Amino acid sequence: MFVSPLAIRCVSARAIMPIAVVALLLVLAPLTACAQAEDTKAWHTPTRQPDRIMLGITPDPSTSMSVNWRTSTDVSSAKAELAEAEDGPDFTKRAKETKATSQPLKTDINEAHFHTVQFTGLKPDTLYVYRVGDGKNWSEWNQFRTAAAGRDPLTFIYVGDAQNNIYSMWSRVIRAAYSSAPDTRFILHAGDLINRRDRDGEWGEWFYGAGWINSKVPIVAVPGNHEYGSGPTGDREVSTHWRPQFALPENGPKGLEETCYYADIQGLRVIGLNSNVMQKKQAEWLETVLTNNPNKWTILTFHHPIFSASRGRDNKSLRELWKPIFDKYKVDMVLTGHDHTYGRSNLVSGNNVRADSGTVYVVSVSGPKMYSVDQQEWMERSAGRTQLYQVIRIDGDKLSYESRTARGVLYDAFDLVKEAGKPNRLINKVPNTPARGNDETQQ
Repeated sequence: MFVSPLAIRCVSARAIMPIAVVALLLVLAPLTACAQAEDTKAWHTPTRQPDRIMLGITPDPSTSMSVNWRTSTDVSSAKAELAEAEDGPDFTKRAKETKATSQPLKTDINEAHFHTVQFTGLKPDTLYVYRVGDGKNWSEWNQFRTAAAGRDPLTFIYVGDAQNNIYSMWSRVIRAAYSSAPDTRFILHAGDLINRRDRDGEWGEWFYGAGWINSKVPIVAVPGNHEYGSGPTGDREVSTHWRPQFALPENGPKGLEETCYYADIQGLRVIGLNSNVMQKKQAEWLETVLTNNPNKWTILTFHHPIFSASRGRDNKSLRELWKPIFDKYKVDMVLTGHDHTYGRSNLVSGNNVRADSGTVYVVSVSGPKMYSVDQQEWMERSAGRTQLYQVIRIDGDKLSYESRTARGVLYDAFDLVKEAGKPNRLINKVPNTPARGNDETQQ
């Protein structure tokens, strides 16, 4: 009988067990938790070679772009090179170097260094090529396009919770989303990217799941409740991974850096809120951000929905605090997650959930964890047990919304149209796709 070295390591600490038990463990070693832990550690251990490369949205993506990556602690000095993309290889002769800022992170699996560079002074609507490394160990050359200056047609992708079975079952959804909209300017993640906030293996799955898409398209991400937990003082704190591995705007309230922020892109102000903590402080900040908003369109994202799509998950206090502000400033759309179902409203204003004016509210899920839909009056379209992604396109006075299943099947659609001096007009374009089942729950 062949006995792997891994099996021997796993059972060596259990030498006091009866011989029969040890023999059984040897036979089943590839299936043991010990073997899985060894494999997980090997899979997610950093090296000098850059990995987990990801672009982050900036306050002005037409002239700047952030990039973040990971290496082993052997790399203490990192950098990036950037050039305008060309049709041949000669761009390398014109690449300019930018030094990275680096910080350590000790995880449950290993220690790593995370590095961040912000490219500034870029030309709008221009294709750039970049690589990251330490001068000897480099990534491949990746490409990104800056946003156009001012108002211009815009496409972006929105997904709800990935959270569970990320590498095995979420990866197909995010890849299908990109295939549906390769012209996307950013990808919006509405919280609960993973299940256990400080598990490096889960973060590794999230990066592997999206793969090179993260190095080409900047992300807009907000934390969900699964990115939060109790810190040393007992206060709720965001994952220790969040700030080292993301490069997001720091223009929000103090104490909420990179979890509450906004960015302006091609006539859209996209605002990320942190629905886990300091909600009143964010309400005051949001008033200022919405008052001084020169953009035609305004879309908000945060994790906990204003209108819940699942039974027993209503966020009444959050709704009473934030929704009057959305109504006052005529926010166009609110994109959320948390409920592991799909629900989409018509126009909602005040206490009227089917109004002639107001905001469109969406709850969606992209991962495989599912809850039952609690059908309610506010829902124009709903779905249970369905992994979905959304593609949103804005062109002048029209916003076009599509929600598609993991197979790319169109499940929900509408247009939102602006007319001078009038409220937004919503035109439903719901396809004949049958409603999805709502009677099964996976806790």
